[in-house]
Amino acid sequence: MGDLIDATGLPTELGAVDYLLHRGEANPRTRSGIMGVELLDTTPDWNRFRSLFENVSRRVLRLRQKVVVPTLPTAAPRWVVDPDFNLDFHVRRLRVPEPGGLREVLDLAEVSLQSPLDIQRPLWSATLVEGLAGGRAATMLHLSHAVTDGVGGAAMFGQIYDLERDPPARAMPPQPVPQDLSSNDLMRDGINHLPAAVLGGTRDVLLGTLWAATRTVRDPLSAVAGVIGYVRSGARVMSQAAEPSPLLRRRSLSSRTQALDIRLADLHRAAKAGGGSINDAYLAALSGALGRYHRALGVPIATLPMAIPVNLRAEADPAGGNRFTGVNLAAPIGVADPVERMKRIRAQMTQRREEPAMDVIGSVAPLLSVFPTPVLEKMTESVVAADVQASNVAFYPGDTYIAGAKVLRHYGIGPLPGVAMMVVLISRGGECTITVRYDRAAVRDEKLFGTCLVQGFDEVLALAGDPVPRCVAASFESDAES
Repeated sequence: MGDLIDATGLPTELGAVDYLLHRGEANPRTRSGIMGVELLDTTPDWNRFRSLFENVSRRVLRLRQKVVVPTLPTAAPRWVVDPDFNLDFHVRRLRVPEPGGLREVLDLAEVSLQSPLDIQRPLWSATLVEGLAGGRAATMLHLSHAVTDGVGGAAMFGQIYDLERDPPARAMPPQPVPQDLSSNDLMRDGINHLPAAVLGGTRDVLLGTLWAATRTVRDPLSAVAGVIGYVRSGARVMSQAAEPSPLLRRRSLSSRTQALDIRLADLHRAAKAGGGSINDAYLAALSGALGRYHRALGVPIATLPMAIPVNLRAEADPAGGNRFTGVNLAAPIGVADPVERMKRIRAQMTQRREEPAMDVIGSVAPLLSVFPTPVLEKMTESVVAADVQASNVAFYPGDTYIAGAKVLRHYGIGPLPGVAMMVVLISRGGECTITVRYDRAAVRDEKLFGTCLVQGFDEVLALAGDPVPRCVAASFESDAES
């Protein structure tokens, strides 16, 4: 049937990885919700805030689209403009007991992330949190990973923000045309197009087979070696990089989030002093924090498995959908020297990025997407090869505003797909935030872990020299003094 495109340039069919993430919404252990928590310098006017999302939802169709899955798998699931779209279901407001701080907002974020998104509606919500100290407010933008990844989200939702506090009023775009497409309709549409799809697929298979056969006849040893090499590369990509931590092995449905604030310039200076990138410094600091935590509890280990999402999105790619793969590292948490940790992390990242089968998950996703849900969930549980996932997303370099309020900080909170913790670095407006969401069954001594987290990042920041910069443990402070 071809790759269908909507009026904004986004594909209307879900890719295989997107559909896998969509299916995961039904299970609390595989739920893929991601969230951006933004601290604002003032409380925006509610009507202006709501009108902003009315406007943007007419420009960014994903905010008005739901997923329709065919009754039988005769066609790919499809994004369609929801004929029953109700903005008030998605844009909400609430108030915390005054004077509230970031801790209260992060606790609210946990409740939202642990609650299922309604898969019969567009997969997002935006909540304005009022009642913070000093007249401040916060926003919580909750989004299913089936819609897009972190990098795509930064591009897709950029229209929410202004570059000045009181810009000229935006013209209200026309209402998107609703699509009343049922699961049975999509199934019948797939059946009607099935002959052409089969013929087209058969043609592609025949051409591919002929090309492969010709190559094999011309150079059989090279062809066989190529297949073997790819299989071996795939095995290395999927293999567990290190033995799991004995401290972080337990899993539950209870999670908590802690956060740190760092000046981007300080982290950049520390990275440069250590001979690495910001990402190297970030992962070295996180590894140092995990090493301190293990040693403090009397379980010193040399390495643990850490998964790093790697962006595969090209500049010309649309903002929707997921275009990333994962790199598995043996995080050197037992190495005392932060510079040496940076070197080891950099060497592993370089080696893994050069693997021919680095995007092996994307290659097998079409097959996985047709498996029955119980089988898929069991497979997911068995292939999780990391204790920790650590992501790094750059947002907007300058000041940004939402409905007249300046965004002071942006905290990224990711899902916990079978791992003990998800760590997200967000750089935005000259600031960095490190947000750690962890399974409370895995991290049993939360106060100790918070202390180790600060110490791990302070150790790396100290490489920047005099005066020694420090991070701030945002989770444990009232924002009234910030």
